[in-house]
Amino acid sequence: MALKLIADSGSTKTEWCLTGGKKKLHINTQGISPYFLSEQQIKYVLETELLPKLKNQFPAEIFFYGTGCSNPDNIKMVFRAIKAVFKDAKVAVDHDLMGAAKALCGSDKGVACILGTGSNSCYFNGKKIIKNSPGLGYVLGDEGSGTYLGRKVIQYFLYNTFDPELMDRFNQKYNTNALEILDAVYKQPLPNRYLAGFAGFLAENRGHFMIENIIEDSFNDFFFNHIYKYRESWTLPIHFVGSVAHGFKDVLKDMCASYELQLGKVLKNPMEGLVRFHE
Repeated sequence: MALKLIADSGSTKTEWCLTGGKKKLHINTQGISPYFLSEQQIKYVLETELLPKLKNQFPAEIFFYGTGCSNPDNIKMVFRAIKAVFKDAKVAVDHDLMGAAKALCGSDKGVACILGTGSNSCYFNGKKIIKNSPGLGYVLGDEGSGTYLGRKVIQYFLYNTFDPELMDRFNQKYNTNALEILDAVYKQPLPNRYLAGFAGFLAENRGHFMIENIIEDSFNDFFFNHIYKYRESWTLPIHFVGSVAHGFKDVLKDMCASYELQLGKVLKNPMEGLVRFHE
């Protein structure tokens, strides 16, 4: 059987799986986003973080699903970078939302949602994406994502909205200040990853009313601005994938129940579904 290399790439990390050999080989590298990395930087990641771990196993086919790869220019850039490293492989580049839809829905109809560092959603008819609520990125959108949640945490801290107990917990965990935060957000590279890093504070302090309000408000924003825009969401299962979705699946379950929506699969990452789809 010919070797196939499947990639699921977000802004924070890329998960790779090499199939077709005696056993599956799973590899993690840093995230490959064409909005944050140049073609040469992507090539460098492949050469230094991926190639050595493949141990001289070269795939005949590569299926890359990545954030930012709905833009035709970005697709071309990622394609060129991959082909420069894997010259003999057949390469297909598509966006991470298509990867999520295939992993979650297989060949069935459904609404597929990503809640990770960023967020996105679509209606998938079993073959292709028919509708997609516009992804506006972490500055204008990404409701319900790790970045969105982390930004809320930072706002509560900088505005001194947290009660004294939460302020103490925040200071003990992060030991930072307004100057450091603003520098990281406005002057340093990859501010979306930086903001998403604060979402963990929510997971660690569940049960506090301020924490629960932030989580619920953020997911409500996602449901209202995205899921509600698909009339199919009232009759088809709504699936979720991503670290945030998996970490707060109890909130998603309660929210779907209260809105009388059918909750489908909630996966931490799409790789298992993608491997099954491409077998």
